Amino acid sequence: MRQLVEAYFTLIKILMALCMAGMVVLVFGNVVLRYAFNSGITVSEEMSRLFFVWMCFLGAILGLRERAHLGVDTLVARLPRTGKMVCAVLSCGLMLWVTWLVLQGSWTQTVINWSAQAPATGLSMGLLYGIGVVFGLSTGAILLHELYLLLTGKISDADLVMVSESEDLPEATAHGAHTGGHRTHQGTNREEALPLPPHTASSR
Repeated sequence: MRQLVEAYFTLIKILMALCMAGMVVLVFGNVVLRYAFNSGITVSEEMSRLFFVWMCFLGAILGLRERAHLGVDTLVARLPRTGKMVCAVLSCGLMLWVTWLVLQGSWTQTVINWSAQAPATGLSMGLLYGIGVVFGLSTGAILLHELYLLLTGKISDADLVMVSESEDLPEATAHGAHTGGHRTHQGTNREEALPLPPHTASSR
């Protein structure tokens, strides 16, 4: 089962890379063709938009799994285990509710727009909203697994802090050494993290 999960998230990373590559090729190629050859790629705008939307939602799935989303853990990190548990359960509950709203709305829009075709590519407009269904199912599964670990007590104190405090932290520090989507809590003592200024003797 773990291998299937890891393969799924590896597939997400590959799709994100392909979306980024497709955007670069289409947008840059379209600019070159317009200015150099007075031509262009007809499907550039629609395909770039589709790639961008899919890349953002896929990245959000991966970010939730790796706990890379930014947040403020100043209060939660100082609470006892019981307080952290309560906050984590409430957070999972709220995120599950929002995920359900996204899934429900995306499914409705996908069904409504499935027969509508994009003017340039002729692709179904449902593809633009279908990523919301993928996002809802994926993040819902992640959050349900997190909630199961919380309610059964199979989660450490470090993993109860479910956000990264600063986007300036290196990836290894922000994520930690994680297995199965969990990270090891890193110290947040900024006096230890910051290098000391070099000592210079004062001139007499």
